[in-house]
Amino acid sequence: MGQSQPSIITPSLLLLLLLFVILGCRGGDARSAFACGGGATAGLPFCRQSLPIRARVRDLIGRLTLDEKVRLLVNNAAGVQRLGIGGYEWWSEALHGVSNVGPGVHFGGKFPGATSFPQVISSAASFNASLWELIGRVVSDEARAMYNGGQAGLTYWSPNVNIYRDPRWGRGQETPGEDPTIAGRYAAAYVRGLQQPYGGRSGYNRLKLAACCKHYTAYDLDNWNGYDRYHFNAEVSKQDLEDTFDVPFKACVVEGKVASVMCSYNQVNGVPTCADPNLLRNTIRSQWGLDGYIVSDCDSVGVMYNSQHYTSTPEEAAADAIKAGLDLDCGPFLAQYTEGAMKQGKLNQMDVDNALTNTLTVQMRLGMYDGDPSRQPFGNLGPQHVCTQAHQNLALEAARQGIVLLKNQANALPLSHSRYRNIAVIGPNSDATVTMIGNYAGVPCRYTSPLQGIANYARTIHQVGCTNVACSGNQPIEAAVAAASKSDATILIMGLDQSIEAEAIDRVELLLPGRQPELVTKVAAASKGPCILVLICGGSVDISFAKNDPKISAILWAGYPGQAGGAAISDVIFGAFNPGGKLPMTWYPQQFVEKVPMTNMNMRPNPSEGYPGRTYRFYKGPVVYPFGHGLSYTRFTHSISHAPSELTVRLDGRKAGSENSTMLNSLIRVTHAKCEGLIMPIHLDVKNEGDWDGSHTVLVFSRPPSSSSDHSPPQKQLVGFEKVQVFAKSQTRVTLNIDVCKDLSIADNNGIRRIPIGDHSIQIGDLSHSLSLKAETLAF
Repeated sequence: MGQSQPSIITPSLLLLLLLFVILGCRGGDARSAFACGGGATAGLPFCRQSLPIRARVRDLIGRLTLDEKVRLLVNNAAGVQRLGIGGYEWWSEALHGVSNVGPGVHFGGKFPGATSFPQVISSAASFNASLWELIGRVVSDEARAMYNGGQAGLTYWSPNVNIYRDPRWGRGQETPGEDPTIAGRYAAAYVRGLQQPYGGRSGYNRLKLAACCKHYTAYDLDNWNGYDRYHFNAEVSKQDLEDTFDVPFKACVVEGKVASVMCSYNQVNGVPTCADPNLLRNTIRSQWGLDGYIVSDCDSVGVMYNSQHYTSTPEEAAADAIKAGLDLDCGPFLAQYTEGAMKQGKLNQMDVDNALTNTLTVQMRLGMYDGDPSRQPFGNLGPQHVCTQAHQNLALEAARQGIVLLKNQANALPLSHSRYRNIAVIGPNSDATVTMIGNYAGVPCRYTSPLQGIANYARTIHQVGCTNVACSGNQPIEAAVAAASKSDATILIMGLDQSIEAEAIDRVELLLPGRQPELVTKVAAASKGPCILVLICGGSVDISFAKNDPKISAILWAGYPGQAGGAAISDVIFGAFNPGGKLPMTWYPQQFVEKVPMTNMNMRPNPSEGYPGRTYRFYKGPVVYPFGHGLSYTRFTHSISHAPSELTVRLDGRKAGSENSTMLNSLIRVTHAKCEGLIMPIHLDVKNEGDWDGSHTVLVFSRPPSSSSDHSPPQKQLVGFEKVQVFAKSQTRVTLNIDVCKDLSIADNNGIRRIPIGDHSIQIGDLSHSLSLKAETLAF
């Protein structure tokens, strides 16, 4: 989903801006989209709340002319004045707080800002699903309040749940990381928080907001080495689609009940995702059961024709997209060419009506045809519910939980503020504000920079060392060195910003930019006391030099920690908070990107070509820090209280058909197994053996039996995780339920889910437990 940038504005996008003005989408008046508030139309069937939504939508569509229908197929939908319907802007964003990236949100007046939570990659590092949902609920409150005030919409094109496949991807910061289990659980939790379904005839068919999971699918390259997202054809195996790229989107739809999915710019195996009926109509809607609408990434349909030249005429592109299952175009293309496609016989009335049924149904579920918003649920939310102290406290807590302690040599941290009274604070991100909120952010309630946070604990001597993160040419490094030599301790705040990694900007290397390594090394050598390195960045960085430097006492990764980032960083450094975050992605060495092109979409290694694979699940090679790494100020140990050592997979004889169709080299097809209740419970005791209270993330991995090796399964796979708080010198019991069909199955070479029969190794920290899966024998 595109922030407008000068380098990527296409003629179609310029036309979109023009249409935004012409079609009368009045900035700051989202409530104009409400119909049925009174007058002659109030008694029409589509306004009657007593009728089923399906009947109301059918009535409304039957009253629209073809011209009116076509103008509703785009994000800046035109109003239908004769029916009392105002224009509506579908495009709003709320990735980690209400954002003004999309034209549907307007800050100012009674809503000068909104709570800015940590960037998604930072929140993912908390491994705390309850926190993810709670953040979503707060964002939902603030978004609905702004909607009531006429300054926002109700349809938010968030979250981004793409797999963070390659460390160079500029948008990796927007994602929950590289693991599909985490990405899927994050997707469902955040969507539930945003949407908060309630009421209605089926119990929960009404929505507070409508979320959207993007960008479907295999989208993780923006602009690298001459390849861009508008022209890139991702060549992806059925196996990788099934067990990696599609996993979070399926969770979004099936578990999160999301109201929308966005298709991406790129092609997958030669077909634009927004024109692929197998991906849209067959998979998202039919297999997963999407109850909502499918929207294009902005100008994707135009890109399909103008950039990818996928069709011969624009009418063919419009027809292909709608017939594939696209319901809404972020861009002007469908408004321009749908009617022509119908006149040429490439589309029929039913195709357009089906698309409108999906979008209008979501609007009905949001209450947009129920009259005055102040008389509806959530109608009491207003300016007083935005940037509340409770919301800002949650932003601080989220930032704390997302900080990862990578190195802590000789327990250098936490620093004693009574012992270390004078602190040198150095680095291009030392007084960062806007940098801390990452991309797709809005206007924060306030900022606490790292320098400000540290100043709450000690006297500071501030030197930037590098005037910006690029850190090239002449830089005031010597002044920073002098400051470190005179201080009791030194804190270096280094890293990246949106000039290095962002939408439309992929990195070419993993090293700290420019002279940053030189600054770090020289300051560490001169530092009179402990030298602490803090990294503010979304993607991983090869900091092997710092990891191996004994003069650097500790290293923290803060991600992009949001508006309260500086307070969170200083709270961790000075011991007001015991860090418990863990890396949601592998930190690779520079040599990885020197030999692995971003364009290779294969997850699995290919030794014959020297290809090492990707992510902890498949990568075979050296790392700087592994997935799941993260230290604490205390020490946790695990012991298994109870876990079964053997389970039987029962077969559904009605589905199994024949032995050959069900069993494949000791692999049982999931659809042929009786999966209900096939659970492996693990009762685990977590003990805090140290002197600090702290939170701990239990990570449960599985290794499949060797008999499944013909299908290149993951070398290990996260199958469960749980965040627990454990007091010093105490222990707590954790129960995790591993779903055999979902968690212990693998995708075979054809993308079919199968359960490997045999001994699975379950790993929790240093513990290993064997689970033997046996197959029930059926007589054929």
